[in-house]
Amino acid sequence: MPPSRQRNANTESVDNYLKAILALSGPEEQRVSSTSLADRLGVAPASVTNMLQKLASSLLPLVEYERHRGVLLSAAGKRRALEVLRHHRLIETFLYEVLDYPLEEVHEEAERLEHFISERFEERIAVKLGHPKFDPHGHCIPAMDGKMPKQISVPLTDLREQGTFVVDSVSDQDALLLRRLRAHGITPGARLQVASRPPDDFVLRTSGVSKALHLSRDLAAAVRIRSAH
Repeated sequence: MPPSRQRNANTESVDNYLKAILALSGPEEQRVSSTSLADRLGVAPASVTNMLQKLASSLLPLVEYERHRGVLLSAAGKRRALEVLRHHRLIETFLYEVLDYPLEEVHEEAERLEHFISERFEERIAVKLGHPKFDPHGHCIPAMDGKMPKQISVPLTDLREQGTFVVDSVSDQDALLLRRLRAHGITPGARLQVASRPPDDFVLRTSGVSKALHLSRDLAAAVRIRSAH
């Protein structure tokens, strides 16, 4: 992946902002509000505004920012965000597959390491793992050139019908939540038979388990599914 670093873009804080904007903008690359960024990063809205203004006015702008209209990544900002995201997801996969870390622990470790590994180290990890396309949570790993295929999946909470589905991915944002999902057998690749989706919880069965499982809305929101056919 071509380098897109400036001196200030090497800091953890800047990388975290760029990753958050990438995640919140979604496949359609919609503008992201300062409020959404503040909520995701756990910082004050005023701090978000200050950082976005700095990123937009730097010598090589990393974002396109207009007050009250939100923010978009510039071409340089998107390259850097995808570079860090590739680092993060390769490190997660290495920790999980090679070092036997529990799934719920790999995200936090990768957050610490993603900003600092060299391109050579990144490539050695990729070769060691056989150039994986997905991390242990089921998320796509960007290629060296930054390309990343779109995943055809929907949040379990958006489901409008009963049937059999496959878990496409699970959120990596909450270790306790991940542990609870894993305890229920809900991991990437697992098959789910969804019987009903009432307002407050979801009734389903996982692969090889006959007992019905009542999944709360907060857990269901962390699961993305795709058709089993």
